[in-house]
Amino acid sequence: MSDGPRRSGKDSGTGNGGRDREANRLGRRLQRYAKVGAGVGGLAARAAGAQLFGGDQADARLARELKVALGGLKGPIMKVAQMLATVPDMVPAEFAAELSELQSSAPPMGWPFVKRRMRAELGAGWEKRFSSFEKEAAAAASLGQVHRATSLEGERLAVKLQYPDMQSAVDADLKQLSLIFSIHRRMDRAINTREIQAEIAERLHEELDYRREAAHIRLYAEIFRDEPRIAVPKVFSELSTGRLLTMSWLDGAPILGFRDHALDIRNRIAETMFIAWWRPFSRYGVIHGDPHLGNYSVRESRTVDEWGINLLDYGCIRIFPPAFVAGVVELYHALETDDRDRAAAAYENWGFRDLSSELIDVLNVWARFIYAPMLDDRVRSVADGIKPGEYGRKEAFGVHKRLRELGPVTPPREFVFMDRAAIGLGSVFLHLGAELNFHRLFNEAIEKFDMQELDKRQKAALKKAGVPPVS
Repeated sequence: MSDGPRRSGKDSGTGNGGRDREANRLGRRLQRYAKVGAGVGGLAARAAGAQLFGGDQADARLARELKVALGGLKGPIMKVAQMLATVPDMVPAEFAAELSELQSSAPPMGWPFVKRRMRAELGAGWEKRFSSFEKEAAAAASLGQVHRATSLEGERLAVKLQYPDMQSAVDADLKQLSLIFSIHRRMDRAINTREIQAEIAERLHEELDYRREAAHIRLYAEIFRDEPRIAVPKVFSELSTGRLLTMSWLDGAPILGFRDHALDIRNRIAETMFIAWWRPFSRYGVIHGDPHLGNYSVRESRTVDEWGINLLDYGCIRIFPPAFVAGVVELYHALETDDRDRAAAAYENWGFRDLSSELIDVLNVWARFIYAPMLDDRVRSVADGIKPGEYGRKEAFGVHKRLRELGPVTPPREFVFMDRAAIGLGSVFLHLGAELNFHRLFNEAIEKFDMQELDKRQKAALKKAGVPPVS
């Protein structure tokens, strides 16, 4: 996110220059797709012709060219690019490194255009429905921007306004994603990415629906109604639409600003983040699927025990079938007891199909890496003495090498955001240098787990929050 819009004489006044500049943004974006598509397609052809399999100088060169080809686009594709970069082995390491440098923020809309967008969502005289409304955006991101405002009753608000024509932009961006994945399939046959591509496409389309996001907020408010450590904003339905979401403003500081604080403070933040992520999953089959650190902030207080976190964004929420959650719990117990058959059954519950004995062993290597902190009953850091930059590199390399020999393996759709979010949560702990007994925290989260009870609890909570059916 950016800190706010950059204003100029052309786009801050009332002249036609600003209006035309804002109105033509999507047109300019779509005009670039032809050029970008040709560039990405050419990269795919060269990758296929060279029969590349990752890890050499050609990989690095193609990765740099891909970043250049995509670098002119500021929108959903940048969100996807960052997503790809956060999941180990979804793309070759060289590609992940280049994609992670791409910016996910779009230039914010100027005030004349914001006024027209607000009128389109709330009707003429919309300004009279607020006591105040700041002209400059407090934050701008890939799908929309946030303005500070005050309600007629004096409550501070965060007004999230979607950029215009984002459905068309997302559809165009997903075509570019298809080309990116075609490069991956030509370069590396370890993982079949077709289900990954479909999952990302559906979740990205869901993020365009702010009514769904409002329902997700109500869902999380229900989940954490008795948890003072975790704050969820209030939705103002009368000031919200499918492309406009008005919430209460939550004060907080960025998580990364606490990396140099005392260990007890860092541990408090990390423990609260653990609860914020695992409790919805283990009790309701729901996860916050976007590990971006900007989606959380820290609430400071006079004593460490009163510190808490704010959950700020609810566009990327993944709701799982109860059987998938049961598979996650079962795999933990399988690894804990070194029960290979139980692990195989857990992968079946997850949705993996036609796994050979060798592939099960390979998946277990990665699973033991992911579960390692929770299998170890002691206070420790996530990396446990390994440099954060090297953490997981050996396991990822070994798993990827074996999958090239045995694969391709097709990860089930549910696995995509589960893995991504788990890695993202781990990165928070690495950034904070937290030292916790993750084993104790996890076992508290799954204590008395019962799939049938989760099913009942999930259905009741989704109905109460008004969450639309999941694809």
